[in-house]
Amino acid sequence: MKEAGFPLGVLLLFVVAYITDYSIILLIKGGNLSNTKTYQELVKETYGLVGYLILSTLQFLYPFIAMISYNIITGDTLTKVFQRIPGVGLDNVLTDRHLIILLTTIIFTLPISLYRDIAKLGKISLLSLILTIVILIIVMVRTVTFSPQIPKSENAWIFAKSNAVQAIGVMSFAFICHHNSFLIYGSLEEPTLKNWSQVTHMSVAFALVISVAFAACGYMTFTGYTEGDIFENYCRDDNLATFGRFCYGVTVILTFPLECFVTREVIANVFFHGNLSTVFHVVVTVVIVAVATGISLAYDCLGIVLELNGVLSATPLVFIIPSACYLKLSKERWNHSDNLISCLILVLGVLVMAVGFVMTVLHPQECSHGKEMFYCSPSNVSLHNSTLPP
Repeated sequence: MKEAGFPLGVLLLFVVAYITDYSIILLIKGGNLSNTKTYQELVKETYGLVGYLILSTLQFLYPFIAMISYNIITGDTLTKVFQRIPGVGLDNVLTDRHLIILLTTIIFTLPISLYRDIAKLGKISLLSLILTIVILIIVMVRTVTFSPQIPKSENAWIFAKSNAVQAIGVMSFAFICHHNSFLIYGSLEEPTLKNWSQVTHMSVAFALVISVAFAACGYMTFTGYTEGDIFENYCRDDNLATFGRFCYGVTVILTFPLECFVTREVIANVFFHGNLSTVFHVVVTVVIVAVATGISLAYDCLGIVLELNGVLSATPLVFIIPSACYLKLSKERWNHSDNLISCLILVLGVLVMAVGFVMTVLHPQECSHGKEMFYCSPSNVSLHNSTLPP
């Protein structure tokens, strides 16, 4: 919302949700036309080995960069949680984000990531979903109770802003679920296109409602001061926000292994014909986690990580590849609605990817990582209000 402008941002959320919904169904249509059962098989059947390798690279990059972002969130949120413990000051080791990221990696994320069977992470996914609802409720409560204390930024309610393309990248990052689509389609009692369409419509609609609620409440509270990690905006002495930070930290720690599983699976399929021995399983997992952790220790700005992952990985996986595969496989006339909409989504995806990358490099988000926001001190709010233009 901050990057796009609030009214345009809400509109874009609906557009990205529609494109996500449409392209997920398009994937299954493409699978039925080519008699393939996975995203990789579909692309390999349609565009050969080159297409398969491009898709594999994107399917590796998306969860890998997500792992980096999760570590950044862990370092940001849990350090502020520990600061609320009596006797833990700003100079305490528990407030060092580098130490927290290392400890959570060694104690939690790496051991859980070493599981071979993703089914064992099912209960973890359910817990993450429950905690997400809890976090949303906290954000909504603080919109009512905290928003009046924060001065609104200049042009807070302007319709559109210049960084709208980067916003589409972040939204694509939030909605993408294409790599699991064939797996879920195959798990339906009656895997028909009609049933799949109903499941997709309901799932994307639910995700849209949650996303709009988060976005609207977060932006209405902080307007132009919104950080890439929204919990960076709340004051350190806010106990409800501290509980939210704890839930948020636990959620991303539990989600990290799911992304690691996908990256390891891509490496296994491309380099080891889908099978990893026990030794290679451990080695590949440790290397993936170590590299992601190393990058997150060196870089701490979440916003630009989400933008880059959105425009470089999520956008082609959501906009470009499903449309390109369907267009090549379709036997309908060129002016059939599916072909025309696919062409439109394909062109839009290429534009978002190219322009979004250039804009992200030329105009990166500013970060105030780890700093207490000015409005957390009443005297600073008064001073800031006196300097705002009338």
